[in-house]
Amino acid sequence: MALRHFLLILLVVSIWAFNNIAIKWGLLDLPPLLMITMRFVVVALILVPFTRITRQQLLYLVPLGFTFGFMHFALLFVSLNYTDAGTAAVIVQLGTPIAMLLAMVLLKEKLRLVQLLGITISLSGVVVLAGSPTIPNWWVLVLLLLSAFGWAISNMIVKKSPAISPLTLTGWLSFFAIPLVGCASWVVESDQITLLLHASWRGWFGILFSAIGSSIVAYSLWYSLLKHYNVNLIMPYSLLTPVLAVIMGVVVLGDSINSFKAIGALLVIAGTAIAVINLRNLKMHARLPRFRYDRHRKKRTRS
Repeated sequence: MALRHFLLILLVVSIWAFNNIAIKWGLLDLPPLLMITMRFVVVALILVPFTRITRQQLLYLVPLGFTFGFMHFALLFVSLNYTDAGTAAVIVQLGTPIAMLLAMVLLKEKLRLVQLLGITISLSGVVVLAGSPTIPNWWVLVLLLLSAFGWAISNMIVKKSPAISPLTLTGWLSFFAIPLVGCASWVVESDQITLLLHASWRGWFGILFSAIGSSIVAYSLWYSLLKHYNVNLIMPYSLLTPVLAVIMGVVVLGDSINSFKAIGALLVIAGTAIAVINLRNLKMHARLPRFRYDRHRKKRTRS
């Protein structure tokens, strides 16, 4: 992998990890549903005018507005109002093994024994995290698991949908999520206009970083990297996101570390890694440059 591409990967996962910190700052000034509504408004205003969708794509984008916009993002923002950034990032990482289980049940995709073992380990990590004081109530854990489940369902929808460019997908699912999260904010929150007018830099930074930095910039870089390298080589790096989120939470926000959080996070991340990393493919990619070099050297020797 070229050094510049490796540095771009580190930039992307760092942006995604810091996104949880930015949201926590924003929640100091704004209620979660109002904040996520404004995030979707910013993304839609930037992307929708420059993208077009077909009627067939519309049939998949509308449910994504609920599963990805409301279930995943809105519930994540609400959960972050009650727990720390690192714990939320770790539990939401379960979206990956949950998506693998859904693919096995709904799409009849086969899972190897080692993948099932990894999923079991990651789920055991949630059991450990449930005992952490960073999760003050059982319903906070339920909201985070529903957020992970929303991410997993969204992956199933995208997998079955016709081809949609990443920025088009991001812009239009944000557009369709606005009425859902906006109505939820109107029902359970109050004084939205006043709060927006009196929000400090933290509130607006949380909105803009989450919308522009995490959704538009990071995902654009991520998908551009996927054009250069195999998915199996790039995806394992996403596991750095919850690790960096925990570290940033401790350093920037002063989050605590306890044995439940440390062991639970380790189990979730290690289990997910076992489930998603294909060692055979990684070995193949590692040998490929050497193979090309040897073949080139042989040609030069013959000539």
